[in-house]
Amino acid sequence: MEKPSVTKRIGSDMTRFTGILAACLIILPLFLTLSVLYRHHSLSDADEAFAVPRAPKETYNQVSEEPKDKLLSGLLSPNFNEKSCLSRYQSVLYRKTSPHKPSPYLISRLRSYEKLHKRCGPHTEAYNKALEQLKSGDKIGDSECNYIVWISYSGLGNKILTLASAFLYALLTNRVLLADPGKDLDILFCEPFPQTSWLLPSDFPLKGNFDSFDQKFSHCHGSMLREKRLSSTRTLPSFLYLHLAHDYNEHDKLFFCDEEQSVLHKVPWLILRTNNYFVPFLFLMPSFENELQKLFPEKEALFHHLGRYIFHPTNDVWGLITRYYKAYLAKADERIGIQIRSFEDGQGPFNYVMDQIKSCFLQEKLLPEIKMQESGKIPSKNPKSKAVLVTSLTAGYYEKVRDMYWQYPTGTGEVIGVYQPSQETFQQTDNKNHDMKALAEIYLLSFSDKLITSAWSTFGYVAQGLGGLMPWIMYKPENRTTPAPACGRGMSMEPCFHAPPFYDCKTKRGRDTGLVVPHVRHCEDMSWGLKLVGRNEL
Repeated sequence: MEKPSVTKRIGSDMTRFTGILAACLIILPLFLTLSVLYRHHSLSDADEAFAVPRAPKETYNQVSEEPKDKLLSGLLSPNFNEKSCLSRYQSVLYRKTSPHKPSPYLISRLRSYEKLHKRCGPHTEAYNKALEQLKSGDKIGDSECNYIVWISYSGLGNKILTLASAFLYALLTNRVLLADPGKDLDILFCEPFPQTSWLLPSDFPLKGNFDSFDQKFSHCHGSMLREKRLSSTRTLPSFLYLHLAHDYNEHDKLFFCDEEQSVLHKVPWLILRTNNYFVPFLFLMPSFENELQKLFPEKEALFHHLGRYIFHPTNDVWGLITRYYKAYLAKADERIGIQIRSFEDGQGPFNYVMDQIKSCFLQEKLLPEIKMQESGKIPSKNPKSKAVLVTSLTAGYYEKVRDMYWQYPTGTGEVIGVYQPSQETFQQTDNKNHDMKALAEIYLLSFSDKLITSAWSTFGYVAQGLGGLMPWIMYKPENRTTPAPACGRGMSMEPCFHAPPFYDCKTKRGRDTGLVVPHVRHCEDMSWGLKLVGRNEL
């Protein structure tokens, strides 16, 4: 038999190759389309989770190119290199214009504080002198600069709220705030004060001992009071440790009495550990009352102003935020945030929690009802769209809401898109990637038009405060039963002080501190907590 020629074999091979190539060109687009349709909006790595394809710039209808009010009515200083921290002046592009304006007095005090921090901040001549005084052990003479050092402690939401509390206390007492960076504070946030740093230097003499600071520590304010080793007539130490965490005792809580503030005022260095947003109780202290009145005539906007002044995500985190926003949220007519935090044992999803979420957004008409059957009508070419951003440690709740609006049409004809950036399974305190994603999600929630939050969650408190949003709060379930009602509108956007003292410094007796003044009330989600509400006229 005659063997086929080389030319014929090549021709045959080319024919087969051409056929295979044609088939690939037909199948590949279909495969890519299906991949996009079924893609889960979440990946494990922080960079991948938010590194989404960039759509053409003209599609970002909700984000203008120039900031409308990049200084937030004077709240922010203009004395920064904008490229070093893009979020500082760009965050305003992603939120509606805030109706809450900082008072002229607050703006003036912030500019004065910035000058103080620049003069007394790390490695300045004044700081070095104060360090020598610290090392001496005893307070010698008046200090040119006094300090409050914040110890990194607890989860990200708590850290943000306690840093704001510490800064307000520094503002009220003319101290300089220095923040222990912990594992990742410098990775998460830009420097808030121009031409200086707020980060505690790594060679700070006491830093290596922070882990041993507790209520039994010899320089603990509470223990010194209990042992009667501290008074204005004694030689005062160069530093004191303030234990204001949830487990603080009756002597630690005397920090909130004016009598003790007069002593603390003379101590150059205060070292603070807390996981409490203790701001509301400062409004119950006569020595701070007048100053706070001038700083914050609209009391419920306190964290809204301080949060937007202090907390600016670094460029790496800002990239995560803006890429995700532009890919999934920007083109929607309305954005609904749902922040889910369950304190129950087990990971869930729990049916009673899912029922609560659904009851909340349907009863409050934040999202439309679904129809179990198609109407047969021709759908509108330009239906109203809503983007729902779900944040949760697990994927289950997101999947149930997503499937609900994927499997059935809405009664209003609206198109509902549901998204969740990450699922971390459990809280990973001080994990760099985890905290970067957590901060990105807090900011994305703060860009919502309407926001649902979970009771007791500092994560939700921060988002509502930054966004200036009055949230719908899902009440904490009891006995694994859906609460009725499932949620209620918050009375203010302020965070809740979870563990306040119930003590009257004047009478030295117990007292319900939620009934002292009309602008400090008990929280909606925690009956014993305290929060700020309202304006001066209350």
